[in-house]
Amino acid sequence: MTQAASNPSETFDYVIVGSGAAGAILANRLSEDGKATVCLLEAGSADWHPYIHIPAGFIKTLFNPAWTWQFQSEPSDMTNGRRIPLPQGRVLGGSTSVNGLVYNRGQRNDFDQWAQLGNAGWSYAEVLPYFKRTERRAGGDDRFRGRSGALPISDIAWIHPISEAFIAGAESLGMPRNPDYNGAEQAGVGYYQRTIQGRWRMSTSRTFLWPTRARSNLSIKTNAQAVQILLDGKRATGVRYMKNRQPASARDVLARREVIVCAGAINTPKLLQLSGIGPEALLREIGVPVRHHLPGVGANLSDHFSVRLVARVKNIGTMNEMASGLGLGGQIARWLLGRPNILALSPSLVHFFWKSKEGLTLPDLQGVFSPASYKEGYVGMLDSFPGMTAGVWQHRPDSRGYVHARSADVFADPLIQANYLQDPRDREVLVNGIRLARRLLQSPALAQYAECEALPGPDKVGDDELLDFARRYGVSSYHLNGTARMGPADDPMAVVDAQLRVHGLTGLRVADSSVMPSIPSANICAATMMIAEKAADMILGRAPLAAEELLPAE
Repeated sequence: MTQAASNPSETFDYVIVGSGAAGAILANRLSEDGKATVCLLEAGSADWHPYIHIPAGFIKTLFNPAWTWQFQSEPSDMTNGRRIPLPQGRVLGGSTSVNGLVYNRGQRNDFDQWAQLGNAGWSYAEVLPYFKRTERRAGGDDRFRGRSGALPISDIAWIHPISEAFIAGAESLGMPRNPDYNGAEQAGVGYYQRTIQGRWRMSTSRTFLWPTRARSNLSIKTNAQAVQILLDGKRATGVRYMKNRQPASARDVLARREVIVCAGAINTPKLLQLSGIGPEALLREIGVPVRHHLPGVGANLSDHFSVRLVARVKNIGTMNEMASGLGLGGQIARWLLGRPNILALSPSLVHFFWKSKEGLTLPDLQGVFSPASYKEGYVGMLDSFPGMTAGVWQHRPDSRGYVHARSADVFADPLIQANYLQDPRDREVLVNGIRLARRLLQSPALAQYAECEALPGPDKVGDDELLDFARRYGVSSYHLNGTARMGPADDPMAVVDAQLRVHGLTGLRVADSSVMPSIPSANICAATMMIAEKAADMILGRAPLAAEELLPAE
């Protein structure tokens, strides 16, 4: 447990924990009237380093503890006894400063399901206006796309012949070319939309915090790790934090109105548990006094478990050669001149959303493709040979895990058990997805470029062999969510209500990916930003944005 804060406290109207996809947006929205005072606590540093702002810099930042929490899952039989790296952003902008830059909302049914689970106000028609409020998008249908938001959403300018061949191959297998998977429907193949503008990454820090620098009513504290939510009975009154992980620096920031936790699907449940909010048995086990028994805190962890197939390439150069030696020098020159280049790319260029078997009405798979190959299929380090990669994961896995604080030590990483592939339905869908990715890499349109399959290798053909490949090489997509699940009061495992208020407490909300009742069929960053936009109206007591009038779903 933390020691009592010895330094004098400060008081604000709102205290926000975490400056990532949600926290940065909330800090902006809650302080924009110039009246309410807001304190934003970020455990990491300011986003000063160039690697954070150059899109390709993710290779340098994602696994660097200077900018990320280097969490790992517990070993499991379905990961072949491996611990799976689960890095999370620890810098202004959070994971939006280190992630893969893809902007992907998910399917309409994802949010309709949230509402059907008893969460009024979270249907697709009701959340769509909040997606639109965030983004600044050129192109697409006005019914679905925002035009004047702070976050630029761009199309790729760097087109490689192998990418075009991959898309042609997917079309030959029956996938339509879809220019806007964030529009009327998701199914199909095409190029990803990215949070990139020109040469630069557009994190929530750059787009929502940088413009607030002149606001005297917003205090942003970096290297300030929240270690405890302060409670007076059943009311949250503030947050205790430590500077630079020094216990002697502990001090309190008090909240007149609310504490809002936006620390992510791992750190949010950990902070709640260390504050005495969580499953009573766990809290007693780790030596934390029970302040509020809430069994769902840390439960319902979900993630996308991805597998990448690699093929060697012939007859053309790939990003592998462009990323080293003279090739890299040329790309840097192009980046400086603002011409299309590999430094201003997201790691995945092409998407495909499709079905794992006949008879499904909606895609249950997401795939990625790049004219580059990575060692053992793991994004971050390029192979020495020319290659291309097709990855795939299941949209809505049924397996669920948990996050538990290991002890009362605020600096100890929590125990994270993702339980990847524990549900047999997940194993079936992923194996079918691997077969689909293989078919795409073997399409006639790619034949002039595809030399041979390097991973898993052409000899791996049976279901058991492909599942073994997934167990050996599968990794997280870093789409962790669900550990402070939204749900009605009669749901014993719900942590927050439809207003994102923690059940049984006052003055405390959670607004990040941990509140998702079920995993979206997408990268979760866009949905997390939507949650923050909607939370801002709830906190400020504003009427919700008017629901969109949409045609019935197909």
